[in-house]
Amino acid sequence: MPIVSRLLLTSILSATLIYPAIADEGRSISEPQITIRHEDKKTYYEYRVNGILKEIKVVPAVGPAYYLVPDDGGGWIREERSNVLIPKWVIFKW
Repeated sequence: MPIVSRLLLTSILSATLIYPAIADEGRSISEPQITIRHEDKKTYYEYRVNGILKEIKVVPAVGPAYYLVPDDGGGWIREERSNVLIPKWVIFKW
């Protein structure tokens, strides 16, 4: 196998091994993290942005879902709508 072919093959393989690590590193910083817990006939969705808890979506077994957002005094405020803005774009539509 010629040296050029070996170098090309080596560079392609190394790029495929390194790229997922770089992609995961960038994703953890910019995307919100969601933790799902099930307790007392309710499901809790904890939304964290950069490691900071921004809100909790509570979905009871019976009744509508609601959101808990942190209060300045250390408590929680119940709201009907989400305050976390998650970017959503339509990339392609047909």
